[in-house]
Amino acid sequence: MADFDEIYEEEEDEERALEEQLLKYSPDPVVVRGSGHVTVFGLSNKFESEFPSSLTGKVAPEEFKASINRVNSCLKKNLPVNVRWLLCGCLCCCCTLGCSMWPVICLSKRTRRSIEKLLEWENNRLYHKLCLHWRLSKRKCETNNMMEYSCKESSHLVQSILQMRKLRNGIYLN
Repeated sequence: MADFDEIYEEEEDEERALEEQLLKYSPDPVVVRGSGHVTVFGLSNKFESEFPSSLTGKVAPEEFKASINRVNSCLKKNLPVNVRWLLCGCLCCCCTLGCSMWPVICLSKRTRRSIEKLLEWENNRLYHKLCLHWRLSKRKCETNNMMEYSCKESSHLVQSILQMRKLRNGIYLN
């Protein structure tokens, strides 16, 4: 029985080495940063619609622009409401002991979730067929210590291979 455990550990080490090798050779992700003038809780009011050169040959520039425009229209619809609630929350913060900030926090989460759902729809519609995957990720700003959300494209092929290996071995990866 002890030999079985040792073999299992060796297989685990081999899988870990394979995962590291796959991740090492996967292309760097493409990051589309926010380019708007207003940022509420790390979410900018629009993303850059300029086509990144690293996506040339992977996706059509028109499809990329259409996807970014859909995300920008969602932000254009939701962020002005968030800004109004943020101003109201800041004005009433002392009187309500901070409770007036809850609506803007909830609205910000709702906006973030709607963008994540939109990106998932875009992935299912087009990008997964091209072995690409868009997601909203939090990253540190280059100019200051604050965090911001950005759209990130990564190779879906490496993630699919890792997921298939884990499924085959009986481990489900979310």
